Amino acid sequence: MTTTTPTPPPPSTVRKLLVEVVDARDLLPKDGQGSSSPYVIVEFDNQKNRTATKYRDLNPAWNETLEFLVSDPENMEYEELDVEVFNDKKFSAGAGARKNHFLGRVKLYGTQFMRRGEEGLVYYQLEKKSVFTWIRGEIGLRICYYDELVGEQPPAPPQDEAEAPPPHPKPSDTAAMKPPPVMVVEEGRVFEMPPGAVAMECCPPPPLRRRDRSPSPPLVVIEESPRPPPQVVHFRHEPQPEAMPAPHAAAAPPTAEAAMQHPPPEVMKMQGARVGERVRVLRRPPSGDFAPRVISSHQRFASETERTHPYDLVEPMQYLFIRIVKARGLAHNKSPYAKVRTSTHYVRSKPAIHRPGEPTDAPDWHQVFALGHNKPESASSTLEISVWDSPSETFLGGVCFDLSDVPVRDPPDSPLAPLWYRLEGSDPAEKSPVSGDIQLSVWIGTQADDAFPEAWSSDAPYVAHTRSKVYQSPKLWYLRVTVIEAQDLHIAPNLPPLTAPEVRVKAQLGFQSVRTRRGSMSNHASSFHWNEDLILVAGEPLEDSLILLVEDRSNKETQLLGHIMIPVSSIEQRIDERHVAAKWFALEGGAGGGGAYFGRLCLRLCLEGGYHVLDEAAHVCSDFRPTAKQLWKPAVGILELGILGARGLLPMKSKAPGKGSTDAYCVAKYGKKWVRTRTITDSFDPRWNEQYTWQVYDPCTVLTAGVFDNWRMFADPSEDKPDCRIGKIRIRVSTLESNKVYTNSYPLLVLTTAGLKKMGEIELAIRFACPSLLPDTCMVYGQPLLPRMHYLRPLGVAQQEALRGAATKMVAAWLARSEPPLGQEVVRYMLDADSHTWSMRKSKANWFRIVAVLAWAVGLAKWLDDIRRWRNPVTTVLVHVLYLVLVWYPDLIVPTGFLYVFLIGVWYYRFRPRIPAGMDTRLSQAESVDPDELDEEFDTIPSSKPPDVIRARYDRLRLLAARVQTVLGDFATQGERVQALVSWRDPRATKLFIGVCLAITLTLYAVPPKMVAVALGFYYLRHPMFRDPMPPASLNFFRRLPSLSDRLM
Repeated sequence: MTTTTPTPPPPSTVRKLLVEVVDARDLLPKDGQGSSSPYVIVEFDNQKNRTATKYRDLNPAWNETLEFLVSDPENMEYEELDVEVFNDKKFSAGAGARKNHFLGRVKLYGTQFMRRGEEGLVYYQLEKKSVFTWIRGEIGLRICYYDELVGEQPPAPPQDEAEAPPPHPKPSDTAAMKPPPVMVVEEGRVFEMPPGAVAMECCPPPPLRRRDRSPSPPLVVIEESPRPPPQVVHFRHEPQPEAMPAPHAAAAPPTAEAAMQHPPPEVMKMQGARVGERVRVLRRPPSGDFAPRVISSHQRFASETERTHPYDLVEPMQYLFIRIVKARGLAHNKSPYAKVRTSTHYVRSKPAIHRPGEPTDAPDWHQVFALGHNKPESASSTLEISVWDSPSETFLGGVCFDLSDVPVRDPPDSPLAPLWYRLEGSDPAEKSPVSGDIQLSVWIGTQADDAFPEAWSSDAPYVAHTRSKVYQSPKLWYLRVTVIEAQDLHIAPNLPPLTAPEVRVKAQLGFQSVRTRRGSMSNHASSFHWNEDLILVAGEPLEDSLILLVEDRSNKETQLLGHIMIPVSSIEQRIDERHVAAKWFALEGGAGGGGAYFGRLCLRLCLEGGYHVLDEAAHVCSDFRPTAKQLWKPAVGILELGILGARGLLPMKSKAPGKGSTDAYCVAKYGKKWVRTRTITDSFDPRWNEQYTWQVYDPCTVLTAGVFDNWRMFADPSEDKPDCRIGKIRIRVSTLESNKVYTNSYPLLVLTTAGLKKMGEIELAIRFACPSLLPDTCMVYGQPLLPRMHYLRPLGVAQQEALRGAATKMVAAWLARSEPPLGQEVVRYMLDADSHTWSMRKSKANWFRIVAVLAWAVGLAKWLDDIRRWRNPVTTVLVHVLYLVLVWYPDLIVPTGFLYVFLIGVWYYRFRPRIPAGMDTRLSQAESVDPDELDEEFDTIPSSKPPDVIRARYDRLRLLAARVQTVLGDFATQGERVQALVSWRDPRATKLFIGVCLAITLTLYAVPPKMVAVALGFYYLRHPMFRDPMPPASLNFFRRLPSLSDRLM
């Protein structure tokens, strides 16, 4: 009897967190003697460490490293790190020696930790513990983690104990033995399960039968890290092996004993989603309807197992998956390939790959096919897989399957293990007999299958440019170049008398180029000073070099005095406003002669990680996080988007004479993550049914989704055919209610030179999974929109717009290098790269937006005018009574105002929007726009129109500017008349005004203010029979005051 030596277990690792407490700055004195003796306490995962005490030092430097053990590395990003600074009472005097005084705290999260080698020194502002605490200063920390190999694996609980069912407690002990709630984490979502429903990773959960289940427990989407932490069970999406079932075998229901050993988990889906819903589209509205509408739904997915489907926002689509791995023992061949044939599909694999050093009878394919599967039609069909030799089309063998025996796989099941099948031939009497085996696996699944993204799909046959993909935008930095001084420059001696040389410094990074202003000369003729910041955009990987050119522009021809080339990867990175030391760099390659030395340049260089590099317009931005990951806050929710499909798309290309075609795909962008669906070829009603998720760090952001027609899949590799835009929509995340599914159809609108055009409709299902009113969610609304550096060292509006243009180009170039590429025209359209261009239509839209914002003030003025004119006597009398009450009890004015606002908000709750808004054609002034204005909007810069058209447009713009000029002049006139009241420009008017002011002063001193208020109010609300139709004397007096308009030339 032979015994097999068990395979040693893989080496175990332990994750450790290192917190280096470097120093603190500007702490508050708390020892009663004008100083403090601070020390730091750091707490992480129920572990506490403290530093030494620095005696009487308001700027202490510890430089101590504290080590913590991470108990659950997979959920480290949800853990909190608390850093608190105290004053040691041992070194205090008087009343300050009673306790350790609090000096400040910092709370960090696991998402801000960096791996060892990538960390940096970060200074955090100390925060208060309560509202009445007085805190100041900041603390410098360097935080990182690493995984350490452990020689001996720590003893784990026995497997039998972990899998054994919990013993049935007595009724009296039930309350005492109640375990803590179990949190199930699946694809970034967190669900709450009953205590007894714990599913182990090695055992997939049994089928869920909802008809025998009690009401599900409440849903928890984002769970804070409580102490002690709850048990966490991960459902891996690496499916387990599934055996090939026997033909016509029925799934037997679980027995009572099995149900007791493995109690089925009760997992509640997110609010608003129902298992088993199918999308049913209503009748398409007429083409003139540009408003979004709700799509009704019914039971769309029901199976024998009835498990919680991970793609619960979209309609599951059935596919027949064939994974062809390799073959062995084939007959003599040169380049074998495989054919897959069903009753409705016929596909051919790529040529086989022969491994080096092995015979040609063992080729490799490693290819997956996903063929559309209709269960009723395919119940009696067969699947034929045959192997052929490419040059001679010789049959090498085949395998046949009955589709009724093919197993059904549904994640999180494990992938089906491929098996070896004997190749068979149709005619044994052939000269080349069939031999060998082929390794493959066949199963039926949905688009949620792990193999689907890389599979050859029957509805997207052009694999290179039609696959669904996920892209990531590059990590962008702001590169700050501070040009301080230049010395020993070789200036040309032939300058005219009394002429100062015009020396400028030009910075180049890739396609970007910026230049300083003219340098100021010091006493020394060859020394120039600038002290000017130049900002550029740098993208990772930091492979480019920064080129600085010192130019003499005194003459017509620019003379190069020297240059410097600095690799961007060698520039220091910072994430706060700490000082960066300046350095001197020697110039090279000047044209002024003088040997090898051409002078030197003093620069201060740094990569700014505390800014958010804007690549989108600020009003439609989808992310406001800074570049440095150490400054990221934890996510507040998860955004789930189900791209169902499109309806009624217009033909974008001609397939045959008289027949149009559209090959549509959808692109969605939120934050740094871009997603692209597969391309559905030759369809005006494509159905994608793909679902994606994003982490939401700020709900006040915008999701963008666009539909495009694929042209690149028909282009040669040497040519680049841009994809055509079909339309896009934008949805603001903050307008979505928490944990509610919105399934709507939005019109796809495109504005062309011919006017507004509806290209079709897109159907989306969206859900924002987020705790409704938890403190973290509400706290986001009180935080600054942009990172801290944008307010400490703000960038100019024009500068930020130029940097945004550079960032957009870099993102477009980065995504164009992917496979399949995301074209630059797609990226620019999704990022609204041309949103800053001039448009008469947009100017009108903004003007009417201002009018709509001020409409409430106009309405209030009309209402008051109706009151004072006694249009409704009952209302006017009630206003008199309310005015008397407020005058007699002035302390009720402020509460009454806030109560009125509250009642308005409650009243408008009835009219709240039920559908996330898409593009508004009326707000955009796109329904009735002049064709010439559209032609001007789409004109290039510089203009490509003839001179007479440009002259007409310029004259029209002058007329518009004249109106704006008149309005601005009227505003200035009213302000100058207010100043003229006491400026004595009109002596008689000023004497009258100050005399009236004196009379009012004496009257108010003598008469009670309530009586004055009542008299003024009743005088304002007097009956029309007591009114004079002419303007009042006060208004006439104001209009007669002088302004400065008569002094204009």
